[in-house]
Amino acid sequence: MGEALLSGLMQVLEPGTFVLMLLGVAIGFVVGILPGLGGPVTLALMLPFTFSMEPIEAFAFLLGMLVVTATTGDITSVLFGIPGEATSAAAALDGYPMTRRGESGRALGAVLFSSALGSLFGAAILALSIPVVRPVVLALSAPEFFALTLLGLTFVVTLSGSQVLKGFLMAAFGLFVALVGIDPQEGVPRYTFDQLYLWDGIGLIPLVIGLFGGAELLQLMLSKKSIAGGTDGVPAKVSGVGEGIRNTLTHWRVVLRASSIGALVGLIPGLGGSVAQFIAYGHARQASKNPEMFGKGAIDGVIASGANNNAKDGASLIPTIAFGIPGGASTAVLLSAFLIVGLNPGPEMLTTHLDVTFSMVWVVIIANAIAVAVAFMFLRPLTHLSFISGPLLVPFLLLLLGLGSYSSSNSFGDVFVMLGAAAIGVACLRWDWPRVPFLLAVVLGGIAERYLFLSYSLFGWSWLTRPIVLAVGALVLLVLLQPLVRRFRAAKKAPDQQKVGP
Repeated sequence: MGEALLSGLMQVLEPGTFVLMLLGVAIGFVVGILPGLGGPVTLALMLPFTFSMEPIEAFAFLLGMLVVTATTGDITSVLFGIPGEATSAAAALDGYPMTRRGESGRALGAVLFSSALGSLFGAAILALSIPVVRPVVLALSAPEFFALTLLGLTFVVTLSGSQVLKGFLMAAFGLFVALVGIDPQEGVPRYTFDQLYLWDGIGLIPLVIGLFGGAELLQLMLSKKSIAGGTDGVPAKVSGVGEGIRNTLTHWRVVLRASSIGALVGLIPGLGGSVAQFIAYGHARQASKNPEMFGKGAIDGVIASGANNNAKDGASLIPTIAFGIPGGASTAVLLSAFLIVGLNPGPEMLTTHLDVTFSMVWVVIIANAIAVAVAFMFLRPLTHLSFISGPLLVPFLLLLLGLGSYSSSNSFGDVFVMLGAAAIGVACLRWDWPRVPFLLAVVLGGIAERYLFLSYSLFGWSWLTRPIVLAVGALVLLVLLQPLVRRFRAAKKAPDQQKVGP
Protein backbone atom coordinates (compact mmCIF):
# COMPACT_ATOMS: atom_id res chain seq x y z
CA MET A 1 0.00 0.00 0.00
CA GLY A 2 2.89 2.35 0.78
CA GLU A 3 4.30 1.80 -2.70
CA ALA A 4 0.93 2.63 -4.31
CA LEU A 5 0.67 5.78 -2.16
CA LEU A 6 4.10 6.98 -3.31
CA SER A 7 3.40 6.00 -6.92
CA GLY A 8 0.18 8.03 -6.87
CA LEU A 9 2.05 11.11 -5.62
CA MET A 10 4.80 10.79 -8.25
CA GLN A 11 2.26 10.50 -11.05
CA VAL A 12 0.32 13.55 -9.83
CA LEU A 13 3.55 15.59 -9.72
CA GLU A 14 4.47 14.74 -13.33
CA PRO A 15 4.59 18.05 -15.30
CA GLY A 16 1.69 17.32 -17.66
CA THR A 17 -0.60 16.03 -14.90
CA PHE A 18 0.34 18.85 -12.53
CA VAL A 19 -0.43 21.50 -15.17
CA LEU A 20 -3.85 19.93 -15.80
CA MET A 21 -4.53 19.99 -12.06
CA LEU A 22 -3.55 23.68 -11.91
CA LEU A 23 -5.94 24.38 -14.79
CA GLY A 24 -8.71 22.57 -12.93
CA VAL A 25 -7.92 24.54 -9.75
CA ALA A 26 -8.12 27.84 -11.69
CA ILE A 27 -11.52 26.91 -13.17
CA GLY A 28 -12.80 25.72 -9.79
CA PHE A 29 -11.60 28.94 -8.12
CA VAL A 30 -13.68 31.09 -10.48
CA VAL A 31 -16.71 28.77 -10.43
CA GLY A 32 -16.72 28.65 -6.62
CA ILE A 33 -16.81 32.44 -6.34
CA LEU A 34 -19.60 32.84 -8.91
CA PRO A 35 -22.94 31.84 -7.32
CA GLY A 36 -25.18 29.29 -8.99
CA LEU A 37 -22.98 27.61 -11.60
CA GLY A 38 -21.81 24.98 -9.14
CA GLY A 39 -19.31 22.14 -9.13
CA PRO A 40 -21.54 19.43 -10.68
CA VAL A 41 -22.56 21.63 -13.64
CA THR A 42 -18.98 22.69 -14.36
CA LEU A 43 -17.80 19.10 -13.96
CA ALA A 44 -20.31 17.99 -16.59
CA LEU A 45 -19.16 20.75 -18.95
CA MET A 46 -15.53 19.65 -18.58
CA LEU A 47 -16.10 15.91 -19.12
CA PRO A 48 -15.67 16.03 -22.94
CA PHE A 49 -12.11 17.33 -22.49
CA THR A 50 -11.06 14.13 -20.69
CA PHE A 51 -11.62 11.73 -23.61
CA SER A 52 -7.97 11.77 -24.68
CA MET A 53 -6.50 11.87 -21.15
CA GLU A 54 -4.93 9.12 -19.07
CA PRO A 55 -6.88 8.18 -15.90
CA ILE A 56 -4.68 10.10 -13.44
CA GLU A 57 -4.58 13.14 -15.74
CA ALA A 58 -8.38 13.16 -16.00
CA PHE A 59 -8.92 12.90 -12.26
CA ALA A 60 -6.25 15.51 -11.51
CA PHE A 61 -8.11 17.93 -13.80
CA LEU A 62 -11.66 17.13 -12.66
CA LEU A 63 -11.00 16.59 -8.95
CA GLY A 64 -8.72 19.62 -8.79
CA MET A 65 -11.63 21.69 -10.07
CA LEU A 66 -14.29 20.04 -7.89
CA VAL A 67 -12.64 20.23 -4.47
CA VAL A 68 -11.66 23.89 -4.93
CA THR A 69 -15.24 25.08 -5.51
CA ALA A 70 -16.08 24.22 -1.90
CA THR A 71 -13.19 26.37 -0.64
CA THR A 72 -13.82 29.44 -2.77
CA GLY A 73 -17.60 29.20 -2.40
CA ASP A 74 -17.09 30.26 1.22
CA ILE A 75 -15.48 33.54 0.11
CA THR A 76 -18.65 35.10 -1.34
CA SER A 77 -20.64 33.67 1.59
CA VAL A 78 -18.42 35.59 4.02
CA LEU A 79 -18.05 38.79 2.00
CA PHE A 80 -21.56 39.28 0.59
CA GLY A 81 -23.82 36.73 2.29
CA ILE A 82 -24.30 35.12 -1.14
CA PRO A 83 -23.28 31.42 -1.07
CA GLY A 84 -21.03 30.60 -4.01
CA GLU A 85 -22.20 26.99 -3.64
CA ALA A 86 -25.33 25.53 -2.05
CA THR A 87 -22.95 23.71 0.29
CA SER A 88 -21.49 27.06 1.44
CA ALA A 89 -24.71 28.49 2.86
CA ALA A 90 -23.74 27.82 6.50
CA ALA A 91 -20.60 29.96 6.12
CA ALA A 92 -22.82 33.00 5.45
CA LEU A 93 -24.67 32.66 8.76
CA ASP A 94 -21.75 33.95 10.85
CA GLY A 95 -19.19 35.00 8.23
CA TYR A 96 -21.37 37.75 6.76
CA PRO A 97 -22.25 39.30 10.16
CA MET A 98 -18.51 39.42 10.90
CA THR A 99 -17.92 41.22 7.59
CA ARG A 100 -20.61 43.75 8.49
CA ARG A 101 -18.68 44.43 11.70
CA GLY A 102 -15.52 45.10 9.67
CA GLU A 103 -13.97 41.70 10.53
CA SER A 104 -13.91 40.24 7.02
CA GLY A 105 -10.17 39.51 7.24
CA ARG A 106 -10.60 37.51 10.43
CA ALA A 107 -13.59 35.59 9.03
CA LEU A 108 -11.81 34.78 5.75
CA GLY A 109 -8.63 33.75 7.57
CA ALA A 110 -10.65 31.36 9.75
CA VAL A 111 -12.79 29.86 6.99
CA LEU A 112 -9.88 29.35 4.57
CA PHE A 113 -7.51 27.85 7.14
CA SER A 114 -10.23 25.56 8.54
CA SER A 115 -11.00 24.54 4.94
CA ALA A 116 -7.37 23.51 4.46
CA LEU A 117 -7.41 21.48 7.68
CA GLY A 118 -10.76 19.93 6.75
CA SER A 119 -9.45 18.85 3.34
CA LEU A 120 -6.46 17.15 5.01
CA PHE A 121 -8.84 15.32 7.34
CA GLY A 122 -11.10 14.22 4.48
CA ALA A 123 -8.13 13.01 2.42
CA ALA A 124 -6.77 11.09 5.42
CA ILE A 125 -10.16 9.43 5.93
CA LEU A 126 -10.20 8.48 2.23
CA ALA A 127 -6.72 6.96 2.45
CA LEU A 128 -7.26 5.10 5.73
CA SER A 129 -10.74 3.80 4.89
CA ILE A 130 -9.79 2.05 1.67
CA PRO A 131 -9.11 -1.33 3.40
CA VAL A 132 -12.19 -1.22 5.68
CA VAL A 133 -14.84 0.68 3.71
CA ARG A 134 -16.77 -2.29 2.34
CA PRO A 135 -18.27 -3.68 5.59
CA VAL A 136 -19.07 -0.17 6.86
CA VAL A 137 -21.07 0.90 3.81
CA LEU A 138 -22.80 -2.47 3.44
CA ALA A 139 -24.00 -2.27 7.07
CA LEU A 140 -26.19 0.72 6.20
CA SER A 141 -29.54 0.45 4.47
CA ALA A 142 -32.65 2.61 3.94
CA PRO A 143 -33.70 2.55 7.65
CA GLU A 144 -30.28 3.81 8.77
CA PHE A 145 -30.33 6.54 6.12
CA PHE A 146 -33.79 7.64 7.30
CA ALA A 147 -32.61 7.72 10.92
CA LEU A 148 -29.68 9.95 9.94
CA THR A 149 -31.94 12.36 8.04
CA LEU A 150 -34.19 12.47 11.11
CA LEU A 151 -31.12 13.35 13.18
CA GLY A 152 -30.46 16.21 10.79
CA LEU A 153 -34.02 17.47 11.19
CA THR A 154 -33.73 17.45 14.99
CA PHE A 155 -30.99 20.04 14.71
CA VAL A 156 -33.84 22.44 13.90
CA VAL A 157 -34.12 22.77 17.68
CA THR A 158 -30.45 23.71 17.97
CA LEU A 159 -30.46 26.09 15.02
CA SER A 160 -33.55 27.94 16.26
CA GLY A 161 -31.89 29.15 19.46
CA SER A 162 -34.52 30.50 21.83
CA GLN A 163 -37.14 30.59 19.04
CA VAL A 164 -38.01 26.89 19.06
CA LEU A 165 -41.66 27.33 18.05
CA LYS A 166 -40.72 29.63 15.15
CA GLY A 167 -38.05 27.14 14.15
CA PHE A 168 -40.52 24.26 14.02
CA LEU A 169 -43.03 26.32 12.02
CA MET A 170 -40.32 27.29 9.50
CA ALA A 171 -39.25 23.64 9.30
CA ALA A 172 -42.86 22.60 8.64
CA PHE A 173 -43.03 25.18 5.84
CA GLY A 174 -39.76 23.79 4.46
CA LEU A 175 -41.14 20.24 4.50
CA PHE A 176 -44.18 21.45 2.55
CA VAL A 177 -41.89 23.06 -0.08
CA ALA A 178 -39.95 19.78 -0.28
CA LEU A 179 -43.19 17.97 -1.25
CA VAL A 180 -43.58 20.05 -4.43
CA GLY A 181 -42.96 17.99 -7.56
CA ILE A 182 -43.63 14.47 -8.79
CA ASP A 183 -44.60 12.04 -6.03
CA PRO A 184 -41.73 9.48 -6.07
CA GLN A 185 -44.07 6.60 -5.11
CA GLU A 186 -47.25 7.34 -7.09
CA GLY A 187 -45.63 9.20 -10.01
CA VAL A 188 -48.25 11.98 -10.00
CA PRO A 189 -47.70 15.76 -9.77
CA ARG A 190 -48.01 17.14 -6.24
CA TYR A 191 -48.63 20.83 -5.43
CA THR A 192 -47.47 21.83 -8.92
CA PHE A 193 -50.55 23.97 -9.77
CA ASP A 194 -50.39 22.79 -13.41
CA GLN A 195 -46.93 24.35 -13.83
CA LEU A 196 -44.54 22.09 -15.75
CA TYR A 197 -41.54 23.82 -14.13
CA LEU A 198 -42.59 22.59 -10.67
CA TRP A 199 -42.61 18.93 -11.70
CA ASP A 200 -38.92 18.69 -10.78
CA GLY A 201 -39.52 20.40 -7.45
CA ILE A 202 -38.11 23.69 -6.15
CA GLY A 203 -34.45 24.14 -7.13
CA LEU A 204 -32.08 24.25 -4.15
CA ILE A 205 -29.53 26.64 -5.66
CA PRO A 206 -31.93 29.54 -6.47
CA LEU A 207 -33.60 28.94 -3.10
CA VAL A 208 -30.30 29.30 -1.23
CA ILE A 209 -29.19 32.30 -3.29
CA GLY A 210 -32.45 34.15 -2.71
CA LEU A 211 -32.97 33.19 0.92
CA PHE A 212 -29.55 34.44 1.99
CA GLY A 213 -28.08 36.59 -0.79
CA GLY A 214 -31.28 38.28 -2.00
CA ALA A 215 -32.42 39.25 1.48
CA GLU A 216 -29.02 40.67 2.46
CA LEU A 217 -28.73 42.50 -0.86
CA LEU A 218 -32.02 44.30 -0.27
CA GLN A 219 -30.85 45.35 3.18
CA LEU A 220 -27.60 46.65 1.71
CA MET A 221 -29.51 48.55 -0.96
CA LEU A 222 -31.77 50.23 1.60
CA SER A 223 -28.95 51.06 4.02
CA LYS A 224 -26.92 52.94 1.34
CA LYS A 225 -23.75 51.95 3.24
CA SER A 226 -20.92 49.57 2.55
CA ILE A 227 -21.20 45.94 3.67
CA ALA A 228 -18.64 46.58 6.43
CA GLY A 229 -21.03 48.70 8.43
CA GLY A 230 -20.64 51.97 6.58
CA THR A 231 -16.90 52.23 7.18
CA ASP A 232 -15.52 55.24 5.36
CA GLY A 233 -12.80 54.48 2.89
CA VAL A 234 -10.75 51.33 2.37
CA PRO A 235 -8.27 50.24 5.04
CA ALA A 236 -4.58 50.42 4.21
CA LYS A 237 -4.14 46.76 5.04
CA VAL A 238 -6.27 43.73 5.76
CA SER A 239 -6.38 43.12 9.48
CA GLY A 240 -7.46 40.07 11.41
CA VAL A 241 -6.29 37.34 9.00
CA GLY A 242 -3.67 36.09 11.44
CA GLU A 243 -6.20 36.28 14.26
CA GLY A 244 -8.60 34.13 12.22
CA ILE A 245 -5.86 31.51 11.72
CA ARG A 246 -5.06 31.55 15.45
CA ASN A 247 -8.77 31.23 16.25
CA THR A 248 -8.91 28.11 14.06
CA LEU A 249 -5.99 26.55 15.93
CA THR A 250 -7.54 27.50 19.27
CA HIS A 251 -10.84 25.87 18.25
CA TRP A 252 -9.15 22.68 17.04
CA ARG A 253 -11.89 20.58 18.65
CA VAL A 254 -14.48 22.34 16.46
CA VAL A 255 -12.35 21.60 13.38
CA LEU A 256 -12.05 17.95 14.36
CA ARG A 257 -15.75 17.46 15.13
CA ALA A 258 -16.97 19.35 12.03
CA SER A 259 -14.53 17.45 9.80
CA SER A 260 -15.68 14.14 11.30
CA ILE A 261 -19.33 15.00 10.62
CA GLY A 262 -18.46 16.05 7.05
CA ALA A 263 -16.57 12.80 6.48
CA LEU A 264 -19.36 10.67 7.95
CA VAL A 265 -22.17 12.33 5.97
CA GLY A 266 -20.00 12.39 2.83
CA LEU A 267 -19.50 8.65 3.19
CA ILE A 268 -23.26 8.01 3.09
CA PRO A 269 -24.61 8.06 -0.49
CA GLY A 270 -27.44 10.48 -1.17
CA LEU A 271 -27.21 12.85 1.80
CA GLY A 272 -24.75 15.36 0.33
CA GLY A 273 -22.93 18.47 1.54
CA SER A 274 -26.05 20.59 2.08
CA VAL A 275 -27.04 18.23 4.88
CA ALA A 276 -23.53 17.88 6.34
CA GLN A 277 -22.94 21.62 6.72
CA PHE A 278 -26.01 22.24 8.86
CA ILE A 279 -25.50 19.16 11.02
CA ALA A 280 -21.92 20.33 11.70
CA TYR A 281 -23.05 23.92 12.26
CA GLY A 282 -25.84 22.81 14.61
CA HIS A 283 -23.44 20.62 16.58
CA ALA A 284 -20.93 23.47 16.86
CA ARG A 285 -23.65 25.71 18.25
CA GLN A 286 -24.75 23.03 20.66
CA ALA A 287 -21.21 22.51 21.97
CA SER A 288 -20.33 26.22 22.10
CA LYS A 289 -19.90 28.12 25.36
CA ASN A 290 -21.58 31.12 23.68
CA PRO A 291 -24.43 29.65 21.56
CA GLU A 292 -26.29 32.98 21.62
CA MET A 293 -23.59 34.46 19.33
CA PHE A 294 -24.37 32.03 16.49
CA GLY A 295 -26.01 33.87 13.61
CA LYS A 296 -24.52 37.13 14.88
CA GLY A 297 -20.87 36.51 14.03
CA ALA A 298 -19.55 33.50 16.01
CA ILE A 299 -16.05 32.56 14.91
CA ASP A 300 -16.58 28.88 15.80
CA GLY A 301 -19.60 28.82 13.47
CA VAL A 302 -17.38 30.04 10.61
CA ILE A 303 -14.70 27.46 11.48
CA ALA A 304 -17.19 24.58 11.63
CA SER A 305 -18.63 25.52 8.22
CA GLY A 306 -15.22 25.74 6.54
CA ALA A 307 -13.82 22.50 7.99
CA ASN A 308 -16.95 20.49 7.26
CA ASN A 309 -17.29 21.73 3.69
CA ASN A 310 -13.93 20.35 2.61
CA ALA A 311 -13.80 17.17 4.69
CA LYS A 312 -16.92 15.81 2.99
CA ASP A 313 -15.32 15.88 -0.50
CA GLY A 314 -12.66 13.29 0.24
CA ALA A 315 -15.10 11.03 2.09
CA SER A 316 -17.75 11.26 -0.66
CA LEU A 317 -15.28 9.59 -3.03
CA ILE A 318 -15.23 6.42 -0.91
CA PRO A 319 -18.58 4.86 -1.97
CA THR A 320 -17.96 6.05 -5.55
CA ILE A 321 -14.57 4.32 -5.75
CA ALA A 322 -15.47 1.20 -3.78
CA PHE A 323 -18.95 0.44 -5.13
CA GLY A 324 -19.72 2.85 -7.97
CA ILE A 325 -22.37 4.45 -5.74
CA PRO A 326 -22.10 8.25 -5.99
CA GLY A 327 -22.17 10.11 -2.69
CA GLY A 328 -23.85 13.15 -4.28
CA ALA A 329 -24.45 15.08 -7.49
CA SER A 330 -20.76 15.87 -8.01
CA THR A 331 -19.56 12.30 -7.61
CA ALA A 332 -22.43 11.12 -9.84
CA VAL A 333 -20.95 13.23 -12.65
CA LEU A 334 -17.45 12.09 -11.68
CA LEU A 335 -18.62 8.49 -12.09
CA SER A 336 -18.97 9.19 -15.81
CA ALA A 337 -15.26 10.02 -15.91
CA PHE A 338 -14.47 6.48 -14.71
CA LEU A 339 -16.26 5.08 -17.74
CA ILE A 340 -14.66 7.59 -20.11
CA VAL A 341 -11.10 6.65 -19.07
CA GLY A 342 -11.89 2.92 -18.96
CA LEU A 343 -11.97 2.28 -15.20
CA ASN A 344 -14.54 0.21 -13.31
CA PRO A 345 -15.36 1.36 -9.77
CA GLY A 346 -15.20 -1.49 -7.28
CA PRO A 347 -12.57 -4.10 -6.37
CA GLU A 348 -10.29 -3.05 -9.27
CA MET A 349 -9.87 0.43 -7.73
CA LEU A 350 -8.77 -1.18 -4.45
CA THR A 351 -6.38 -3.70 -6.03
CA THR A 352 -5.22 -3.33 -9.66
CA HIS A 353 -5.64 0.45 -9.87
CA LEU A 354 -4.74 1.28 -6.27
CA ASP A 355 -2.21 3.88 -7.47
CA VAL A 356 -5.03 5.75 -9.29
CA THR A 357 -7.11 5.69 -6.09
CA PHE A 358 -4.25 7.11 -4.02
CA SER A 359 -3.57 9.72 -6.69
CA MET A 360 -7.06 11.07 -5.93
CA VAL A 361 -6.06 11.42 -2.28
CA TRP A 362 -3.03 13.50 -3.29
CA VAL A 363 -5.08 15.63 -5.70
CA VAL A 364 -7.54 16.50 -2.89
CA ILE A 365 -4.66 17.57 -0.61
CA ILE A 366 -2.52 19.45 -3.15
CA ALA A 367 -5.40 21.20 -4.97
CA ASN A 368 -6.86 22.52 -1.72
CA ALA A 369 -3.44 23.66 -0.50
CA ILE A 370 -2.90 25.62 -3.73
CA ALA A 371 -6.40 27.13 -3.65
CA VAL A 372 -6.06 28.28 -0.03
CA ALA A 373 -2.60 29.74 -0.72
CA VAL A 374 -3.91 31.67 -3.75
CA ALA A 375 -6.93 32.86 -1.77
CA PHE A 376 -4.67 34.19 0.99
CA MET A 377 -2.62 36.03 -1.66
CA PHE A 378 -5.76 37.79 -2.92
CA LEU A 379 -7.32 38.46 0.50
CA ARG A 380 -6.61 42.19 0.40
CA PRO A 381 -8.43 42.99 -2.87
CA LEU A 382 -11.21 40.56 -1.95
CA THR A 383 -11.71 42.14 1.48
CA HIS A 384 -11.69 45.64 -0.02
CA LEU A 385 -14.91 44.75 -1.82
CA SER A 386 -16.73 44.83 1.50
CA PHE A 387 -15.81 48.51 1.94
CA ILE A 388 -17.21 49.66 -1.42
CA SER A 389 -20.32 51.83 -1.15
CA GLY A 390 -23.53 49.77 -1.31
CA PRO A 391 -25.17 51.65 -4.22
CA LEU A 392 -22.05 50.96 -6.34
CA LEU A 393 -21.83 47.28 -5.37
CA VAL A 394 -25.54 46.36 -5.57
CA PRO A 395 -25.85 46.28 -9.42
CA PHE A 396 -22.91 43.85 -9.66
CA LEU A 397 -24.29 41.63 -6.91
CA LEU A 398 -27.78 41.77 -8.43
CA LEU A 399 -26.30 40.54 -11.72
CA LEU A 400 -24.59 37.71 -9.86
CA LEU A 401 -27.86 36.71 -8.21
CA GLY A 402 -29.73 36.64 -11.51
CA LEU A 403 -27.02 34.79 -13.44
CA GLY A 404 -26.41 32.36 -10.60
CA SER A 405 -30.09 31.46 -10.35
CA TYR A 406 -30.65 31.16 -14.09
CA SER A 407 -27.49 29.13 -14.79
CA SER A 408 -28.41 26.40 -12.28
CA SER A 409 -30.84 24.86 -14.83
CA ASN A 410 -31.09 27.51 -17.58
CA SER A 411 -34.66 28.34 -16.60
CA PHE A 412 -36.29 31.68 -15.84
CA GLY A 413 -38.42 29.79 -13.33
CA ASP A 414 -35.33 29.59 -11.12
CA VAL A 415 -35.07 33.39 -11.20
CA PHE A 416 -38.65 33.66 -9.89
CA VAL A 417 -37.85 31.09 -7.20
CA MET A 418 -34.87 33.21 -6.19
CA LEU A 419 -37.05 36.31 -5.96
CA GLY A 420 -39.66 34.45 -3.91
CA ALA A 421 -36.96 33.10 -1.60
CA ALA A 422 -35.55 36.62 -1.25
CA ALA A 423 -39.00 37.84 -0.16
CA ILE A 424 -39.14 35.06 2.44
CA GLY A 425 -35.63 35.98 3.60
CA VAL A 426 -36.56 39.66 3.96
CA ALA A 427 -39.68 38.75 5.95
CA CYS A 428 -37.60 36.50 8.22
CA LEU A 429 -35.12 39.32 8.88
CA ARG A 430 -37.89 41.86 9.40
CA TRP A 431 -39.86 39.82 11.96
CA ASP A 432 -36.96 37.80 13.40
CA TRP A 433 -37.81 34.33 12.12
CA PRO A 434 -34.97 31.79 11.63
CA ARG A 435 -34.14 30.93 8.02
CA VAL A 436 -31.90 27.91 8.54
CA PRO A 437 -34.63 25.48 9.78
CA PHE A 438 -36.62 26.24 6.61
CA LEU A 439 -33.65 25.50 4.34
CA LEU A 440 -32.64 22.40 6.29
CA ALA A 441 -36.19 21.00 6.05
CA VAL A 442 -36.28 21.64 2.27
CA VAL A 443 -32.98 19.77 1.85
CA LEU A 444 -33.92 16.83 4.07
CA GLY A 445 -37.64 16.56 3.30
CA GLY A 446 -37.36 14.68 0.01
CA ILE A 447 -34.54 12.46 1.32
CA ALA A 448 -36.51 11.54 4.46
CA GLU A 449 -39.64 10.72 2.46
CA ARG A 450 -37.76 8.46 0.06
CA TYR A 451 -35.95 6.50 2.78
CA LEU A 452 -39.08 6.16 4.94
CA PHE A 453 -40.98 4.65 1.99
CA LEU A 454 -38.10 2.25 1.23
CA SER A 455 -37.74 1.28 4.91
CA TYR A 456 -41.41 0.32 5.22
CA SER A 457 -41.51 -1.39 1.80
CA LEU A 458 -38.47 -3.56 2.56
CA PHE A 459 -38.83 -4.29 6.28
CA GLY A 460 -42.36 -3.34 7.38
CA TRP A 461 -42.31 -1.81 10.88
CA SER A 462 -39.48 -4.11 11.99
CA TRP A 463 -36.96 -1.56 10.70
CA LEU A 464 -37.56 0.38 13.93
CA THR A 465 -35.77 -2.37 15.90
CA ARG A 466 -32.53 -2.35 13.88
CA PRO A 467 -29.51 -1.63 16.15
CA ILE A 468 -28.12 1.36 14.24
CA VAL A 469 -31.61 2.90 13.99
CA LEU A 470 -32.03 2.53 17.77
CA ALA A 471 -28.60 4.10 18.39
CA VAL A 472 -29.36 7.09 16.14
CA GLY A 473 -32.81 7.35 17.77
CA ALA A 474 -31.15 7.65 21.18
CA LEU A 475 -28.92 10.39 19.78
CA VAL A 476 -32.01 12.20 18.45
CA LEU A 477 -33.55 12.15 21.94
CA LEU A 478 -30.29 13.47 23.40
CA VAL A 479 -30.27 16.38 20.95
CA LEU A 480 -33.92 17.18 21.73
CA LEU A 481 -33.49 17.00 25.50
CA GLN A 482 -30.22 18.93 25.78
CA PRO A 483 -31.80 22.43 25.40
CA LEU A 484 -34.38 21.52 28.06
CA VAL A 485 -31.63 20.37 30.42
CA ARG A 486 -29.74 23.62 29.86
CA ARG A 487 -32.83 25.68 30.62
CA PHE A 488 -33.51 23.65 33.77
CA ARG A 489 -29.95 24.20 34.98
CA ALA A 490 -30.12 27.93 34.19
CA ALA A 491 -33.43 28.26 36.07
CA LYS A 492 -31.95 26.37 39.00
CA LYS A 493 -28.89 28.63 39.14
CA ALA A 494 -30.91 31.86 39.02
CA PRO A 495 -32.44 31.56 42.56
CA ASP A 496 -29.06 30.48 43.96
CA GLN A 497 -27.40 33.59 42.50
CA GLN A 498 -30.14 35.79 43.95
CA LYS A 499 -29.52 34.28 47.38
CA VAL A 500 -25.76 34.92 47.11
CA GLY A 501 -26.28 38.49 45.89
CA PRO A 502 -26.59 41.53 48.19
